[in-house]
Amino acid sequence: MLFSSKDHSFYSDMALLFLSLLLTIIFVSLLSVFFHSFTFKYKRVNGAHLPPGSLGWPFIGESLEFLSMGRKGSPEKFITDRINDYSTDIFKTSLLGEYMIAFCGASGNKFLFSNVNKLVTPWWPRSVEKIFPTSLQTSTIEESKKMRKLLPGFLKPEALQQYLVIMDLIARRHMETSWAYKEEVIVFPLVKSYTFSLACKLFMNIEDPDHLAKFANSFNVLAAGIISIPINLPGTPFYRGIKAADMVREELLKIIKKRKNDLLERKVSPTQDILSHMLTMTNESGQFMKERDIADKILGLLIGGHDTASSAITIIMKYLAELPRIYDKVLKEQREIAASKEAGELLNWEDIQKMRYSWNVACEVMRLAPPLQGAFREALTDFTYAGFSIPKGWKIYWSASSTHKNPNYFPHPEQFDPARFEGTGPAPYTYVPFGGGPRMCPGKEYARLEILVFMYHVVNRFKWEKIIPDEKIIFDPFPKPAKGLPVFLKPSIKL
Repeated sequence: MLFSSKDHSFYSDMALLFLSLLLTIIFVSLLSVFFHSFTFKYKRVNGAHLPPGSLGWPFIGESLEFLSMGRKGSPEKFITDRINDYSTDIFKTSLLGEYMIAFCGASGNKFLFSNVNKLVTPWWPRSVEKIFPTSLQTSTIEESKKMRKLLPGFLKPEALQQYLVIMDLIARRHMETSWAYKEEVIVFPLVKSYTFSLACKLFMNIEDPDHLAKFANSFNVLAAGIISIPINLPGTPFYRGIKAADMVREELLKIIKKRKNDLLERKVSPTQDILSHMLTMTNESGQFMKERDIADKILGLLIGGHDTASSAITIIMKYLAELPRIYDKVLKEQREIAASKEAGELLNWEDIQKMRYSWNVACEVMRLAPPLQGAFREALTDFTYAGFSIPKGWKIYWSASSTHKNPNYFPHPEQFDPARFEGTGPAPYTYVPFGGGPRMCPGKEYARLEILVFMYHVVNRFKWEKIIPDEKIIFDPFPKPAKGLPVFLKPSIKL
């Protein structure tokens, strides 16, 4: 024998020791890289008068606390705790792998909304960039402006008046097939089905159930990965979100190729929907948009066109179940509109304008549970705000809840009071569920229309009672009831 058992044991121990040392060296090296990348920017601005705050752990920063508070149902706590700790409406933190400055309050909103493409530019976390390579961001300011000119053409009130008939018909069909003759329903998935069908019909003229079914499940997974820690490992929300986005994108590319052929054969109009318009758009050089870029942009529009509205409608139904007095006033308004119409007559634009109280209710819901908690910016240059230095390249986060639940702007902020939106409504820059300034959400009027059409049909047909009285609202990333809001249904009362 060349080696005795004792020798074999010795060499095994040495191998384990070597492996342990190697792993230790690798771990320390990786840790040093994390520390270096995490502290590099901070060293560059050493001496600058940064806002107070904590940068948390290397790479992770304060992301876990930021995300976990949303899933516990109180995302605003991350902001309010730090405002209270630092006695200021601006603080530094580190979220989603980036150094960040949080701007809070109406003054902060006004400053950011007024300085887009001057001092700040829109920015999205790496998780969003990976899932939506070109849909939520563009490579140049000029391209961004071009896309934002395209959308209002389809989403402004004049165009939406033409869509109202389609919205009404889809809502009627949805109520008949998914709600009628049932004693119990789970609200959130049904509402998502309504808003998703609507977006697919209006953006791409797709209403085939098989096409819709291919998309629906993937979109639920995709949404959970949008705002997450960018760790691309199997089992993480980020990894699942990327896979779901790839699946949806492949289906969209099939639709785009078919539509391109239909356009060439003049089977469809170049202006019938956003998809046709994108396929016929050219840039300054006369080049058409690439199919994959169109798929990414449609993907982003579908997310924006149905997830946020689904959240708002579901939370509206939650509050109407909890507040009979509010429900009765909404029902009275909607019944008056229904009584003015012939049997089977569809809603028109004048009917929507009469739904003032119903929209005030929706606005109060979006104050208490804004569909988007906030958004991100990036500093284009060094600048100062409130006496603090904001370094070029640092990311910025603004929070809707920093004003929505601030008693200085909304007395008794936890109280549900639609009267806050009567007359001139809240003070400027305090109510910001759709953002503000040149980057205000172009789909605001679209969301208003689909919410009010749904409210008209659901209250005229049903009254409902929550099955889980104390069901929590979680934010993942959009607000929704933890169990989807299961309710008992019964026919609407007669006033």
